Amino acid sequence: MSCLLEVRNLTACVKKDGKTYKILNGINFTIDEGEILGLAGESGCGKSITALSIPGLLPKDVKITDGEIIYKNLNLASLSEKEMCHIRGNEISVIFQDVRQSLNPLMKIGKQITEALELSGREQGTGNVKIKMKALALELLKTLGFEESEKIFSAYPHQLSGGMCQRVMTAIAVIRRPKLLLGDEPSSSLDEDSQKLCLSLLMEMNRKEKTSLLVISHDLSIIRQFCSRFLVMYAGRIVEEGPSLSFFSPLHPYTKALTKAIPDKNKRGKKLENIPGKVPSIEDNLTGCPFAPRCPQAKNICFESFPTVKEFENRRKVHCHFPEI
Repeated sequence: MSCLLEVRNLTACVKKDGKTYKILNGINFTIDEGEILGLAGESGCGKSITALSIPGLLPKDVKITDGEIIYKNLNLASLSEKEMCHIRGNEISVIFQDVRQSLNPLMKIGKQITEALELSGREQGTGNVKIKMKALALELLKTLGFEESEKIFSAYPHQLSGGMCQRVMTAIAVIRRPKLLLGDEPSSSLDEDSQKLCLSLLMEMNRKEKTSLLVISHDLSIIRQFCSRFLVMYAGRIVEEGPSLSFFSPLHPYTKALTKAIPDKNKRGKKLENIPGKVPSIEDNLTGCPFAPRCPQAKNICFESFPTVKEFENRRKVHCHFPEI
C-alpha cells in the first residue's frame, strides 16, 4: 500500500493567560491508502486535536507551530482556507464527537445531508439533481438503520436522540465518499445495534472503495477488532504504535495499563485495574516522559528526558527508556 497521509513532527500550541503551551509535541505517523488506523488514549491526551489538525479545523486559540501534514504531496498545514475548502468533504471528512454542536439546529436533516453533495458539485448536470440527491440520502439513512427515512429526512436535529444525530453525522461525512475519513469517537453515543450499523458502513467503504480511516476510540475492543494498526497517545505525544494484533502485547507501560483496564468476560465479577493519577496538564511543562509520574517502573532518566523512538519488527515503535520486550 502507498502512503496517503504523513504527519511529520506536528506541534500545536494554545495560548492561556498570556502564556503559550504545547498540546501536540512532535507527532509523527502515517496512514496508507485503504488502511484503518486506530488512535487510543485517555481524555485530554490530544487525540481530537490531532484529528482536527488534518483538515484544518482546529479551535481558534490553537495554532500549528511546527511540522507538516502531507496529503497526496500537498502540505495541508500551509494551505489557505480557500484551498482547504476544496479538500474538506471531497477528499477528507470528519465524524465529529460533539454532534449536537456540529449539526445546524435550524436546518432539516435532509438538507444538511444533501448540502454536502451540493457543495461538492459532483451531482451538477445530472438530470433531476434534487431527486437524485434525496434518493442517495434516503438510501444512506436506511443503511444506517432509519426505517422511517422520509420522516428523519424532514426532521430537525432537536427532534432526534443523541444516537440518531450521531448516525446523521456519519451520513453527512460519508455521502461524498472521501478518500480519508476521520472518526472522532464515531460510535460512542450509539447503542449496540446502531454501533454495528455505523461500523459496518465504514468497513464497507474501506473494503469496496479503499477509503482510509482514522478511528479515535475509548473502546479499545473496536481498535483491536476493526483497525489494522494502532497509535497510543499520552499528553500530546505518540508513545507507541504497531499492528493491532500486538496491542495486547504492548511495549509501553501506558499501553499495558490501558489494556488491563478493559472489561471482558474473563474479568466478570472482578475489580478492574485502573491507572493511578491523572493525565498531566499542559501547564505542568514536564521535561521527561509525561507518563513517568504514573509509571510503576520509572527511573531517574524517565523524569529527565523524553525517550527517543525505538523501532522493532512489523512497524512497531515505542517511546520508552525501558520497553517491555
